Amino acid sequence: MKFTPFDLEYSQSVWEQEVDFNLTESGVHPISLQELIGEDEALLKKLLELEINYPHVNGIPRLRELIASLYNNAAIDNVLVTIGAAEANQIIVQTMLEPGDEIASMVPTYKQVWGIAENQGHSVRTFSLKANEAWALDVDELDEAVNDKTKLIALVNPNNPTGHILSPQEMDAIVNTADKVGAWILADEVYRGAEREQEEETESFFSKYDKVIAVGSMSKAYGLPGLRIGWVVAPPDTVEDIWRRHEYTNIAATMLSNHLAAYALSPEVRPRLIDRARKYIRNGYPVLQKWMDTQQDLFSYTPPQASAVSFIKYNLEFNSTELMLKLIKEASVFIGAGDSFGMDQHIRIAFGQERELLEEAFSRIQRTLESLS
Repeated sequence: MKFTPFDLEYSQSVWEQEVDFNLTESGVHPISLQELIGEDEALLKKLLELEINYPHVNGIPRLRELIASLYNNAAIDNVLVTIGAAEANQIIVQTMLEPGDEIASMVPTYKQVWGIAENQGHSVRTFSLKANEAWALDVDELDEAVNDKTKLIALVNPNNPTGHILSPQEMDAIVNTADKVGAWILADEVYRGAEREQEEETESFFSKYDKVIAVGSMSKAYGLPGLRIGWVVAPPDTVEDIWRRHEYTNIAATMLSNHLAAYALSPEVRPRLIDRARKYIRNGYPVLQKWMDTQQDLFSYTPPQASAVSFIKYNLEFNSTELMLKLIKEASVFIGAGDSFGMDQHIRIAFGQERELLEEAFSRIQRTLESLS
């Protein structure tokens, strides 16, 4: 069977350690262990005494309780802890799709679920966020993409790469469309908590409909990508089915990661991490915006409502993957190619870093773009 590589992650595997400036990471600058733990000597003592054994295969109870508390009407039995959102998406698709099933996927999007489905032989139909309407959902395309063969409607909310947050009306439209054919909604919600313009956290699809599988992660809003902790929130019987695939893939996340994630999600610590992420996002975006606005109509964009990335249209007759490679080789700056998200003539630029780093990276990008103009 033909294999579809995961273009974005492949390019990151090859280039992210080879450049001076990596602007492809969609989370904020990672937190250090020292900054996370601070002066909590009791926690440090507990971690040092911890036996590095297998934890609960589905996640330690305290962590699952804390994850459940982030969702309306969720309990510990609704939660499975996974190796990042990446494993969650992989085993969800393996569990939910049977031969002949189709998925409907949002575009532009993080194309992991799309690629997994294609590699299992499933057809992928698409529906758009409209670039010329501030990334609003195209409800007509959604209705056309979903049919009686559709098993999953896959989306990312807040969206990667645009940062768009679906409105209540858009969420209702997706639920209504799913309900008409009995499809499941696979909602990748890893950017909840990373809002740029609003204080309230993005509402989850979970509990809006009885066939929702929500995915979360410690990587984006918490600045803890290296913990490799993600999760699935779904009806208990569906969680059980997905858990069976988890035992084939990774068995369990590490004992240390489970306990550190539980500490990070505790009521005392979680608000501090969310505030830290939002400061990076809210301080970094104006630096990017100011730079783009000086480029004499080279860029057109809609400001992201959430996440540490912006999806930007550039007005050059140049393929986005070729532009990405040119910037790597000539400027040692790594940005995301629109091709990787299903939309050429766009780039995804991350801004969840310190001002000085961003300014130098943008200056290098500008010099390369001027050579193309």
